Amino acid sequence: DVGPREAVIESAAWISIGLAFTGVIAIAFGGAASGEYISGYLIEKSLSVDNVFVWALILSFYKIPLKYQHRVLFWGIFGALVMRLGFIMAGVAVIEKFDFALVLFGLFLVWTAWGLIKEGDEEFDPESSRAMKLFHRVVPSTDQHDGQKLFTKVNGKRLATPLFAVIILIELTDVLFAVDSVPAVLGVSREQFIAFSSNAMAILGLRALYFLLAGLREKFSYLQQGLAVILAFVGVKMLIAHWYHIPIAVSLLVIVGILATSIAASLRSLRVKNNG
Repeated sequence: DVGPREAVIESAAWISIGLAFTGVIAIAFGGAASGEYISGYLIEKSLSVDNVFVWALILSFYKIPLKYQHRVLFWGIFGALVMRLGFIMAGVAVIEKFDFALVLFGLFLVWTAWGLIKEGDEEFDPESSRAMKLFHRVVPSTDQHDGQKLFTKVNGKRLATPLFAVIILIELTDVLFAVDSVPAVLGVSREQFIAFSSNAMAILGLRALYFLLAGLREKFSYLQQGLAVILAFVGVKMLIAHWYHIPIAVSLLVIVGILATSIAASLRSLRVKNNG
């Protein structure tokens, strides 16, 4: 089990490493590239928080014991890294070959932002998802845990445990989050190494961040709206890139400002709720 103190220390260490890597990018590629990296890192870290909340909901729904959650998180993080690498390489190749792809990515981000705002506080229901319905129909399963085993035998039949179902569901969420996050990071940098390193540094600390934030969703009530505004901003930036390129410094200030505002609004709302 990972306690709060260990989660805080690990999260602080990973965030420090992610921010410090800005210096490596600056030395290797220059100041402009470091601005692209830190912008991408902040976007991906923000989206990762949303990812963490979805994971927490899934693990809670399937009643995965805390001592076994690290195994699920390992595969979730590994899958996220692989998905991002593949999507980034493919995305950069498509943008370089087809100019109109940038417009399509921009429109997709604006549409995604609208979807986030429209959904509001609507929660994801793991059991009602089409993927899980198909999984239970195709894979013989049991609702009983058997330690860390992904498969167990019940009355002589080999059945998938809830742990295996959760890993499959989390890998599917990795695909969905990659679809959202990769166009966003490509909106600030088309350099594959910068785009992937910003993603990787944001993702590598997700395990510690999960144990730190899993139960704090209600304290960040305006984070989803903040993410929606960031995605919309990056989408508009991609749409107008042919006519006007928004400077990296301006993009960074906008992203930081939106994040700070959404966090401040969330904390203020929580104080009003507690005092009221």
